[in-house]
This record gives sequence, C-alpha cells and structure tokens, in this order.
Amino acid sequence: MIKKKILQAYEEMAERYNELIEHKPHNAYYDRPNTLSLIPEVRGKAILDAACGPGKYAEILISQGATLTGFDLSPKMIRLAQERNGDSGRFFVHDLSTPFKTLDDESFDIVLCALALHYVEDWTQTIKEFRRVLKPKGHLVISIEHPFFEYNYFKSKKYFEIEHVKCTWKGFGKPIEVNSYRRPLHECLLPLTENGFYIDSLLEPKPTKEFENYDPKHYKELNAFPAFMCIRGVRKLRTLETIFK
Repeated sequence: MIKKKILQAYEEMAERYNELIEHKPHNAYYDRPNTLSLIPEVRGKAILDAACGPGKYAEILISQGATLTGFDLSPKMIRLAQERNGDSGRFFVHDLSTPFKTLDDESFDIVLCALALHYVEDWTQTIKEFRRVLKPKGHLVISIEHPFFEYNYFKSKKYFEIEHVKCTWKGFGKPIEVNSYRRPLHECLLPLTENGFYIDSLLEPKPTKEFENYDPKHYKELNAFPAFMCIRGVRKLRTLETIFK
C-alpha cells in the first residue's frame, strides 16, 4: 500500500531530516521563505500546521506569536516537533487524507500545508476539511511540487492524469524510496476553487541568495525553472454568511 510506503520513508529519514532542517537548501532557502511570505500577520492567530514534519514551521510561527496546532502521519516527526517546541504547541499523529475529527469547525485563522499534498491522491476531502476548520475569510497557504517540474522530472507521458510516481532520495544517509502522486496544473487548482476557496496569490518561487552557498548547481537551476509552487487561498463565504457579515 502506497500510504504505508510513504510513512515508512518518513519514519526512516525523520532523525536525519530534523538534523538538516535548519540549512537544507530546498527547505530553508527555497520553500520556507517563499511559503512564509504568503502567510498574513500571525500574532494572536490560531494556526493549523497540517503535515508539520519536525516542527520547524511551527517553531517560526510560534516565535511570532501564533497559537499552533500541528499533525503529521509520522510518529517520529511528531516526537521531533514536540521536542523542538516543548509546550508551545499541540502536536498529534494524523493522516492528512482522512477527516480531522478532533478539530472543531471554524477554529483556525490560518491553515498551512507545506510540501505534503503530493502524498494525497485525491485532494477533495482534505481541502474540504481545510475549509471546515478555517474561520470565515481564513487563509489556506500551501506549497507543492510544481506540476511542470514533476512532469519533466518523472518523464511522464500522461500529463492530464494523476499518477503514482516514486524516486530515491539520497541526502538522508542510506537511499530512501519516496512514493507520491504527480498531477497536472488544473488538479492543483480546481480542488481549491471547487471546494470553498478562491485563490488570492500564486507564487512560482526563486531561491534566496543563501541557497547558492549550499548548492550552487540547484541554485542556478531554480533561478531558471521552478521546482515548487506556493498558493494562498481564502475561504469563501457562503451566501447567508455574505448577507449577514
């Protein structure tokens, strides 16, 4: 089962991933600064960090005054997030692709989901859950692997399909097989617009200058063609909400 393989991969790499998270170029100097640039003022806000990994995003947002709840499929990642953030956040194990039964309706101002949705085959239920737990006009900020990059990287011949793909990551000690789902651009956008969001901002990011110090080859490549895409959605108001607001 693909989900078990995804879990196994992250359980295997968790410790090393956490050790590298401060300066791993694609995270520290590409994904994080660009994704964070789409998050509104967080002081006093309740944030859900969906698929929080070892809690680095949580650490940053808590330091800026947010109240943080995070979950992840990997128990090891949740342990690391708890160790990193202590009592400053609430963290628990949960599968992104299943209903968030322990989270109340309209309980968050912002939902963050960084580099995780490509592990979910069908986004519909997940996006509906993001909408459910967000307050009216709340923000959803996601980062994903760019669909055009993935199409080329995986040498796909089926652009319009959502397809299971896999690759081997070699930066975490022993090689680790990572399974995910590649999808076309419209399958990255329509799940949001058809399930309660309008797209407020879309960013095809470039790396920060610090990236070049750690990985000049990929720094040059990412300045020529994006590997990730960052999207900010705003929860639409229902008709009655619109009338009475």
